[in-house]
Amino acid sequence: MKIEKYISSLLYRYQCVTVPGFGAFLTEIKPAQIDADSNTFYPPKKLISFNANLKNNDGLLANHIALQEKISYEQAVYKIEQAVDRWHTTLQVETLLIKNIGGLTTNSEGNLVFTPDTPVNYLTDAFGLSTIVSPVVKREEYKARVEELEEQAPLVFTPERKRDYSYLKYAAVFTAMMFAGAAGYKVYNDREVEAQTLLVEKAVQEKVQGRIQQATFLIDNPLPAVQLNVKAVKAPDVKAGPYHIVAGAFENEANAMKAMRQLSAKGFQPTSLGKTRYGLYAVAYGSYASRAEARKAIADIHKKHDREAWLLIKEL
Repeated sequence: MKIEKYISSLLYRYQCVTVPGFGAFLTEIKPAQIDADSNTFYPPKKLISFNANLKNNDGLLANHIALQEKISYEQAVYKIEQAVDRWHTTLQVETLLIKNIGGLTTNSEGNLVFTPDTPVNYLTDAFGLSTIVSPVVKREEYKARVEELEEQAPLVFTPERKRDYSYLKYAAVFTAMMFAGAAGYKVYNDREVEAQTLLVEKAVQEKVQGRIQQATFLIDNPLPAVQLNVKAVKAPDVKAGPYHIVAGAFENEANAMKAMRQLSAKGFQPTSLGKTRYGLYAVAYGSYASRAEARKAIADIHKKHDREAWLLIKEL
């Protein structure tokens, strides 16, 4: 079995995909760029790198393969080990090419050297965007033409006369009214745009929520399930907003309550998001009234607590 396609599919959603016993493929977002020499616009994308020191099995790849192939977790781990053995054998004689990811070679010191080759853009936010080459704007030619016409045009002198500038005060009043009206319209338009953006983001979140929750929380657990008798607790009284940082989703409500107590012990104000359409009880680190607050909080959570936390936009 070739595991390359499963690594490729995980790179769309995760910043790190570890191949047990081999290494980890890491992603980093590269912003959009403009090449002034060639007048080329490049969309944002994910840059792929490789770290041979990250070899421990985090379960992500094996669980994904087990779910897709409908096999057990142990069988998935065994198939990964077989693929890694083939990769090591190939590296002894030639370059290892991993489709849509890059190539790996062994240098004179015995270390792996990775050369990215990503025709696929793994950044979902840039879906549908492609490289654009813009024609050169020939400003100098237009300027030269205008100067030529000015030289050919005859100059006509008219006698100077006293002008009435009383109309300027009316123009000043009109300009002030125009700017005031424009400022009011901008405030109104910004509010409308923000409301429409929230609706669009909610619709998109509803479409991708199912796939993210299923891939993250419905993976078959290789370990036996443990039944816990947990007393339900009431979620803290937190002022909810439409922006929620999701910590996890659970099939058992008692497990969701346990997760909320653990988050409270860590200093968070967790929020219960109720039961989703997939029958899962979602728990959030917290809920926020504005996008800026949510982005600041999720950056801190990714850095200090959980790199898998994600943002859900939903009115409770």
